[in-house]
Amino acid sequence: MSKKILISGGGTGGHIFPAVAIANALKEYYTDADILFIGANGRMEMKRVPEAGFEIKGLNIYGLQRKINIKNLIENLKLPFRIFNSMLEVKKIIREFAPDIAIGVGGYASGPALKMAAKMHIPTLIHEANSYPGMTNRLLADKVDCICITYDSVQKYFPIEKTVKTGNPIRKDILNMSVSHEAALEFFGLQKDKKTIAVIGGSLGAKTINESISTFVEELSQKGIQLIWQTGEYYYNSLDEHLKQLQGIKVLPFVHRMDMLYMAADVVVSRAGALSLTELCTIGKPCVLVPSPNVAEDHQTKNANALVEAGAAVLVPDVEAKEKLKDAVLSLINDDERLRQQKNNLLKLAQPNAADLIVKEVVKIIK
Repeated sequence: MSKKILISGGGTGGHIFPAVAIANALKEYYTDADILFIGANGRMEMKRVPEAGFEIKGLNIYGLQRKINIKNLIENLKLPFRIFNSMLEVKKIIREFAPDIAIGVGGYASGPALKMAAKMHIPTLIHEANSYPGMTNRLLADKVDCICITYDSVQKYFPIEKTVKTGNPIRKDILNMSVSHEAALEFFGLQKDKKTIAVIGGSLGAKTINESISTFVEELSQKGIQLIWQTGEYYYNSLDEHLKQLQGIKVLPFVHRMDMLYMAADVVVSRAGALSLTELCTIGKPCVLVPSPNVAEDHQTKNANALVEAGAAVLVPDVEAKEKLKDAVLSLINDDERLRQQKNNLLKLAQPNAADLIVKEVVKIIK
């Protein structure tokens, strides 16, 4: 008899890609598994999940609006009613689908979906990717059967008897990278005998990182240091054209082949989302982290600090990036011993079998 598995969450790639990795691992274990996703209408999971080959149903739900203004105040007053209506929608979906287990990965849809599943006595599991748990998972902790975590620091926020450290699942193209450093540099049209920096600010780009890089990109070119700079679409179109023509500087609005980008780079400059950090640990890629200040509970700074304390990353606060990012990047990329130490420390934090460990917990719960 095939297993029916409900997976809910999304909003960002940091929730969606681990959820898809879990789904793919479950399909390998239960070859005839029937997997259904629940997401939030208008969010990126409604596009990315079907692209990955899975069915998804959308809820009319959004999160708490944190900026204080009249419009957001009105939206926040409506939120309890939207949550109630979303739970009714989930109840209908569960009755029709009859899942053997419901899995939540965080995000707007995950709260009502997992709360209703638990209320209907469906076995439940949630996954927390960050070093500080999101509000949805904190509220669900007492209701679910199992909580899979990535960082030890999260354990104090959850009932210890439910908590299992599994790590954060990542995409197979990153997990199973076979491309060489030389082939990756050739992919971007760069030289094989020069140090290379890669800059990623998420698929939409990161304003502070882009503005900071633009202040010393010409200096990099003059020093013979290569740069792969993913700016995001908006920043790419507004970037000074002469910066795109500099020798050894590859400016792109978006990089589809992240495996190539990681393998080409000697140092990565990145935000500190859970998924990015998991990928950097898995491949052991030295990094300078500029945590986004625009996230709940400043969790990216907490994520970054977990790596800094392990000697696995350099942290530059967002407000200091324009003054300090250049020196942080240049001092790291020019110090081969530090690069080697960071790589080793990152690999010690890696948990490449995270998806399989989560599947193991799912199997236990279903049995």
